[in-house]
Amino acid sequence: MTVNKQLTWREKISYGVADMGFNFYWTNIATFLLIYYTDVFGISAAAAASMMFTIKIINAFTDPMIGAAADRTSTRWGKFRPYLIWVPLPLACAAVLTYTTPDLSADGKIIWAYGSYLAMMVCYTCINIPYNALSGVLSADPQERSTVNGLRFIFAFAGGTVVTAATPALVHWLGGGNDKLGWQLTMLTWSVFASLLFVLTFLNTRERIVPVSTQQSNVWQDVRDLSQNRPWVALFFLALIIMITITLRTSSAAYYFKYVVQRPELMTTFVPAYMLSAAAGASLTPLMTRFVDKKKLMMILMTITAVLSSAFFFVPKDQVWLMFALQIGMGLALGPKSPLAFSMYADTADYNEWRTGRRATAMTFAAATFSQKLGTAIAVAVIGSIFTQLGYVANAVQSAGSQAGIVWLMSFIPAAFALLAVAVMFFYNLDNNKLLQIQADLEARKI
Repeated sequence: MTVNKQLTWREKISYGVADMGFNFYWTNIATFLLIYYTDVFGISAAAAASMMFTIKIINAFTDPMIGAAADRTSTRWGKFRPYLIWVPLPLACAAVLTYTTPDLSADGKIIWAYGSYLAMMVCYTCINIPYNALSGVLSADPQERSTVNGLRFIFAFAGGTVVTAATPALVHWLGGGNDKLGWQLTMLTWSVFASLLFVLTFLNTRERIVPVSTQQSNVWQDVRDLSQNRPWVALFFLALIIMITITLRTSSAAYYFKYVVQRPELMTTFVPAYMLSAAAGASLTPLMTRFVDKKKLMMILMTITAVLSSAFFFVPKDQVWLMFALQIGMGLALGPKSPLAFSMYADTADYNEWRTGRRATAMTFAAATFSQKLGTAIAVAVIGSIFTQLGYVANAVQSAGSQAGIVWLMSFIPAAFALLAVAVMFFYNLDNNKLLQIQADLEARKI
């Protein structure tokens, strides 16, 4: 059943602010966790990359299970909203433990890292997947979905900007020179703020689209439906590839400024510059989708990303202004890809219901999150492999080969993946006219 009602700005903003909270976690993981493990926690790049890859793979396989559970949750608050108040506390505890450095042997630290990081990622998934699915049941209007997701990612990029700008200073201030204590207290701080935002979203949103009461399906049926959903399959590989592209550059940036440019303090403005420009790009998404089909727009944006990323290879290490200019350009190009992709996921959930008569919104988004985590794992594995092959040594002057590898990770390698994303979009077959037909047919069935 669908309740047709235009969303208020209060509800749109309340939905969006939770993604700021998610980025208090996610941006810390993507930007700082690897260098935290190598330079503070005290394990090798190879061990850290291997551990992060393994956990991402394990956690990726939990996503469909959590999605299936969310689809089958039934409370007076809805299917997805309750997770916003059930999960914040365990997530906060797991995150603080992940950024805690225990006094253990080398093997003990590895075990601690595996256990705490896995707990954090599973808890993160338990709240993030229902939140993603919530965007698909707030409204049936594709343009409203674009607006909601555009706002969401403005807050997401704003959260990422705050984290990247403030985290190094918080570590220094809260730790008083003790980085181990500083990281622990910093993660506690971000966790408290994130939890408050999750509760705010719970209190001010409403689920309007629910499956028809006669719908019968099981988890394996949901999986089969998705595997036969061509536009969803295209988005699965798109998310995988885009996450590789972004993670390669984001995780390499700290190493780039520390060991190539030799100005690590620039990280406090370099990543925020990207986040702010990405927020600006995300804010333009609803306007752009009024004039350009989502598929075409995604292909244009990823082509621009590939060109700008390749150009980064040719930037001399003393031309900081040019580094920032390219970074801002990539932010403007990549900013709309997130609201676009999540709006398109909601469209594929409609397509699945139209094609099969069954709706599995959370499973649709869960399997998408699976691909994103797999992409992050692959990117981290690539970085760890390159660093190992080129002889990276933490907190030391890097060899010419190691520096060259870092530059490639900031330029040509992610550019190649961006072009691959363009190729994948040729297989996405939902355009605006098709979506209008789907919505009309679904409404007709419910009369």
